Order: sequence, then structure tokens, then C-alpha cells
Amino acid sequence: MDQQIKDPSIVAPERTRRGSRWRGFLTGCLVLAVLAGIVWWTRQQAAPPQAGGGRNAGPMSIVPETIGKGDIGVSLNALGTVTSLATVTIRSQISGYLMKIDFKEGDEVKKGDLIAEIDSRPYEATLAQAKGQLARDEAQLKGAQVDLTRYQNLAAQNAVPHQTLDTQVALVAQYQGTVEADRASVKSAEVNLQYCHIVSPINGRVGLRLVDLGNYVTPGDTNGLVVITQLEPISVLFTLPEDNLQAVAKRLKEGAVLPAVAYDRSGANKLAEGSLQTFDSQIDATTGTIKLRAQFENDKRTLYPNQFVNVRLLLDTHKDATTMSTAGIQRGVPGTFVYLVNADSTVSVRPVKLGVTDGDRVEVLSGLVPGDRIVIDGADKLREGAKVVVRSAADAANPAAAAKGTASGAANGAAKGDGKGDSKDGADPGGGHHKRSEDGQKK
Repeated sequence: MDQQIKDPSIVAPERTRRGSRWRGFLTGCLVLAVLAGIVWWTRQQAAPPQAGGGRNAGPMSIVPETIGKGDIGVSLNALGTVTSLATVTIRSQISGYLMKIDFKEGDEVKKGDLIAEIDSRPYEATLAQAKGQLARDEAQLKGAQVDLTRYQNLAAQNAVPHQTLDTQVALVAQYQGTVEADRASVKSAEVNLQYCHIVSPINGRVGLRLVDLGNYVTPGDTNGLVVITQLEPISVLFTLPEDNLQAVAKRLKEGAVLPAVAYDRSGANKLAEGSLQTFDSQIDATTGTIKLRAQFENDKRTLYPNQFVNVRLLLDTHKDATTMSTAGIQRGVPGTFVYLVNADSTVSVRPVKLGVTDGDRVEVLSGLVPGDRIVIDGADKLREGAKVVVRSAADAANPAAAAKGTASGAANGAAKGDGKGDSKDGADPGGGHHKRSEDGQKK
């Protein structure tokens, strides 16, 4: 058999064509890979940001507040100490055994209420003795006065010497002096007998008992029987810098009543309301402050002596001022500013000039007008021109409920999008393209 031999000039072009097709296939695969990478990167950039944010974050959720008008107070804040207007240590004014204690520790007593009793028998005897002495001396005085009248009649007739008359006049004067002394002794004995019944000199609260029943008490006892403290009304002593003295003195001179409010240590809980009474007569040179006294009715017993409180003194009130919440104040390169909510759901930076602050409200001197809306919550990541979504203050107070509502809304929106995506744009993030292709093939 003859062997068939291929011509080399024919084999070479076939190999060239095969190599060209292989290189074209590799080039096409490479182009497809590049296109797939571009598509993946584009979808990643367009995807909504996960928790923690992304470069293309959606609208920020904020709580707005509408600027309004109102009264705002010019207040002075200070630290104060509660001081009773009257603190009385009950002591015995006589010596004797303590026979009765007529109070319970912590009782509220009125002026004149019985506190304790001391053995009164020795003082009753002394009073009886003084009264007897007085009766005897009064009888002697009466007899001397009768004799004096007789001697005066006889002296007019020259029946007795004038020396006898003068002696009788002196004797009557002597008895009169003795009677006056006896009457004073009786009065003293009556007072001592009254001191056996110890009564409260003020309205107040009884403290802890300092002496037990049966003890012998004397006026020299240093501790006394008990301490009664007046709680209603009560005062608070506090200090202010001397620079504020002229403003306070001017308001008091005008006859104004300056309200004062006492708060607890944290400054959050209001304890009592009162008014400024007066201020001290001199400034403390070491601290440059002056002491003032405010008085409180304290009918709810929220203030107790030696208690530390925060005092807010209302010096004046700015009427019909433009006010806003202090939560909306921002500070940065522009100075003091706020985020103004625009009609197109964007925010812009608005510099403002502020006045006095009263609690969580601040006076706006310039930069805002009533009716403007500012951001008071959610301003951490805002920028000029940022898109915002308004949420209510209730959602701000309950973040869990707000997050639940947001998640529910997002889920409902996604469900609606899945149901309507085919008819609108034909693009379903969850595989709508494949579904359309399958439907198309079936059709």
C-alpha cells in the first residue's frame, strides 16, 4: 500500500488557525471576567448600607423641633444650706426630779403644748409660805395705818407729841415695803411653780429625747431635755458672687418678689418653692461672695435643717422671646449653630446667637425665627445638605420600638417591591431576572 503523505504547506495554516481561535477564546474569557467584576463592584456600591453605615448612606433619621416664642427666665444658680428659722433647746429653769415626759420623739408640737413636768411639791410649799407671810404683813400694815389715822386726829388737837406721829408714819411705810417684798416673793413662787410645767415655746418638730424620766435636772444642764426645730416655714442660706449683688439689690429695691426654687443634689428634682427675703450686710472678702436668705413654706416637709440643696433664683423674665431646646445646640468651626430642616427634607447649617439659658430652654437672639424647624436628635452624622427622614419624639424616647417599626416598614416595602417589580422595571434583587427568563421560555 502506498503511504499517504500530507503536504507541509497545507498543515501549517491549519495549526495557525487553531492557535488564533484559542487566543480569541482566552481573550473573550478575560473580557467577560472583567465585565463581571465591574458589575459586581457596581452592585456593591449601590447596595444599601448595613448597620454601621457605608459610603453612600441613606437619609438620616432625625427628630425636629419648631422654634416658638415664650417667656424665659434670667436665673442665678447657687449652692445652699437649709437653716431653721428657730431651733430651741428645751432646758429646765428650776431644779427638781423629772416626773413626766409628755412627748414622743419626732412629734409635731404647737406653741404652748406640754413637754415635761418637774416635781412641783417643793414649789407649791414655797408658794404657800410666801402667801402666808404676805397675809401677816398686810394685817400689820392695816393696823399701823389705823393707828396712823388716830394719831393724826390727836395731833391736830395737840393731844399727842408730833414725834409719836412721825414714828407711826415711818412704821406704816416700813410695813408697806414689807408687803411689797412679800408680794414679789409670792410672784416668784408662782413663776417657779409654772416652770414645773415645761411647754413648747414654738411650733416645730421634737427631736430625740436627751434625758430620761426620773433624772434630777437643773438649769445648768448643758444638753437640755430635747431640741425642737421649726420646719414650717424654713429658710435656705446660699451665696452668690459679688458681681450679682447690684442686680439683686436693684430688683429688691423696686419691690419685686424674686422666686427661689430649691433642688436636690442632682439638680433634677424640685424640692420646694419660695422667695428671696434679704441678703447679708457685708461681702466675704476671702471668697468674694455675699450670703442671701430665701424662705420656703415647706408644708410638704421636703427640706430639713443642714440639708445641702441647689438654689435657682429667678432674677428677671424676658417676655415673648424666641426660644429653642438646648438639645439642638451644636458647636464647631462655624461657632454655635443648629441644623435647620429645609422643605425638601434636607438640612443646612445655621449659625445662631444665644442668650440666657433656663433649664432645657435657651433664648435665641439671632439666626432663627418662630416657625423654623431644627434638629434636636440625630444630628451626630449630619452634614450640610444631608437628606433626612423625620421621626417623632416618641420614637426618640423609645429606640427599640422605633427600630422595630423601621424594620417592619422595610420588610413591608421589600414585600411590595417583590410583588410589583416584574411589572414595573423587570429587575428583582432576589432573582427576578431568572423568573422572567423562565416565564419567557415557557411562553
